[in-house]
Amino acid sequence: MDTIIRIDMAELKVTTEKTPPDFQLLGGRGLSARILNAEVSALAHPLGEENKLVVAPGLLAGTMAPSFGRISFGSKSPLTETIKESNAGGTAAQKLDRLGIKAIIVQGKPKDDQPYIVSIDSKGAQLLPAPDLSGKMNYELASILQNKYGKDIGVIALGPAGEAKMTASTIAVTDQDGRPSRHAGRGGLGAVMGSKRIKAIVVNAEGTKAIEPLDRELFKETVRDLIEILKQDKGAQSFSKFGTPGGIKFLRELGSMPSWNYHGGPVEGIENIYGDTIAQVNQSRGGRMHGCMPGCVVQCSIVFHADDGKHTTSALEYETLAMLGTNLGITNLDAIAKMDRMCDDMGVDTIEVGSAIAQVMEAGGIQFADQQKVLAILKGLREGAPLGRIVGQGAAFTAHYFGLDRVPTSKGQAIPAHDPRACKAVGVTYCVSPMGADHTAGIDYRDSFSKEGQVKRSRDAQVLNAAIDSVGYCFLAMPTKGKLMYEFLAKLLNARYGTDLEVEDVMNMGINTIKEELDFNRLAGWADVQNRLPEFLMKEKLPPHNEVFDISQDEIDAIFEDVN
Repeated sequence: MDTIIRIDMAELKVTTEKTPPDFQLLGGRGLSARILNAEVSALAHPLGEENKLVVAPGLLAGTMAPSFGRISFGSKSPLTETIKESNAGGTAAQKLDRLGIKAIIVQGKPKDDQPYIVSIDSKGAQLLPAPDLSGKMNYELASILQNKYGKDIGVIALGPAGEAKMTASTIAVTDQDGRPSRHAGRGGLGAVMGSKRIKAIVVNAEGTKAIEPLDRELFKETVRDLIEILKQDKGAQSFSKFGTPGGIKFLRELGSMPSWNYHGGPVEGIENIYGDTIAQVNQSRGGRMHGCMPGCVVQCSIVFHADDGKHTTSALEYETLAMLGTNLGITNLDAIAKMDRMCDDMGVDTIEVGSAIAQVMEAGGIQFADQQKVLAILKGLREGAPLGRIVGQGAAFTAHYFGLDRVPTSKGQAIPAHDPRACKAVGVTYCVSPMGADHTAGIDYRDSFSKEGQVKRSRDAQVLNAAIDSVGYCFLAMPTKGKLMYEFLAKLLNARYGTDLEVEDVMNMGINTIKEELDFNRLAGWADVQNRLPEFLMKEKLPPHNEVFDISQDEIDAIFEDVN
């Protein structure tokens, strides 16, 4: 039977519990929501003794099925002060599932206030003091642990920003190359891990094999069918060639890609960061595309090299190119790649920090397009300089510090690089999702300027994404017809667990997850009156199409009436 590992930092004790039978079909986001509702007071301070951090692989991770290896981190967020799940790729989820670990629950805080690591292998889990690792950057930390425990381990790492409990901090996960390039970025959950004084979790699955489904033939047949659809899917094929930057031309034409702190308008040199340009430049330098987890067939992660042929950063994503690029008026590809590497190494969210730096620019603290000053702020963040620490607390805090009232956030979290005036379904998601402003919670670009049907599109996308977050499937490997995933998930879950799920049952997994999250948030004080976007998005027309966010608030507030 799968087990749950509980790490009690107050007692410095590790215990192993049998997974309750009713947890069998809970994983990832769905499992963390259930545990947090059961064990954490909604009124707990996010960085206090009562809050807990839940680490959970998806339901199919250990089967090594393609793109099912994402790992979820759940907690009460210090950024939104509501429930939050943030997930990442890499190799840790697959290894945890192969070891039979359903979840890791970290609770309490150590009295000695020194950092610890958790070492997990087939013999069990150990909690080990690690004062020598204090302050280590993520890349060095991963290298030290790989030298000690083996190159094939999965590492869940905390950078200096998380140790400093900055609310823009992330939790890093190593990819197939062993680099800490995959980040659970949203919600500041790195600060929660830092408050527990866990510097890293090392997962060694040596000697284990991929999990054998109960119905092997059904599983193999369903995987083959899914792969065939992805091979024919234009969106998936674009990701394989260009990664997420492949959509930049389209998004700029819509006006959805932010520029000049969401004021919009052209940015000189934007062609330097188009997906095809990046591919051409990177290939000439020896860079490549790869999958962050074993078995990925899309392989959308850009392993980016500098002009000297050396690795700079992995997973150079659209969100980073927007939030540290065009939204700051910067289009120098190598400068943005360097910023991305710095953020990964320190462990901060490029969306949150990019938006925070835009607030500094808005206030006149530095000039837009000044890439050297941005690099200096990031260096100061690492060194604990005042402006760096301000930015490390996120966009809302930075705007408050500078006295700004035009702040691109929702529930305290920076709006990602999809302007809700040009993609109205995602604007609805930003308003109402239990996850706060998070595009991965529910995005749909169909008929994106229209007011009609966008609330339903948002709701449908949120339910689907909650389901795939529970199973551990990658958001970027979704076929264009996303609802096809319900049938695939039902078949795969039935093949692994011997269940008889229908499409509706899988859909209900997503609905029930959202319901649990809404229940937690309402107990934390979240009311429908907070389902609002910043006023400027309703008033300032976004070029080039002069759109505003104009979805009826009454319609938005009614989105989840049937799951109350």
